[in-house]
Amino acid sequence: MEREKYMRMALALARRARDEGEVPVGCVVVCDSTVVGRGWNRREQTQNALEHAEMMALGEACRTLGRWRLGDCRLFVTLEPCPMCAGAILNARVGEVCYGASDPDYGACGGVINLFEEAFRHRPRLYGGVLRQECAALLSSFFVDLRASSQEKEKI
Repeated sequence: MEREKYMRMALALARRARDEGEVPVGCVVVCDSTVVGRGWNRREQTQNALEHAEMMALGEACRTLGRWRLGDCRLFVTLEPCPMCAGAILNARVGEVCYGASDPDYGACGGVINLFEEAFRHRPRLYGGVLRQECAALLSSFFVDLRASSQEKEKI
């Protein structure tokens, strides 16, 4: 139940990303039942490949807590983290990762590779499929709309 509560917060941020024309991915970092970091994709707005939801949320969490070690924190993200974000999660030593939809193209929690099963000293607890259908539906509808918009532009 608690995981769903925080994933719904991440979904709200994913909708914000969608409304801003970004791939709808949202993320929250929670420490002691308090949200300490929030993020949503901003790559298109900033033209910066590093502006993934997880990177933004981790950065805010570190600033909020005044430390980079986040072992007592939980991260909730609507899409399975990519290798870059999984690396940041490992480096921050996040204690738990919960994701919604799987990513068969770039997923680093089992979609393509599972970096959290590798022989790193720290490995977070991993929970996939939290509100999977809602997370996947948001992504699917975004890409359907994006393709339709692209086809309309081609007709002009």
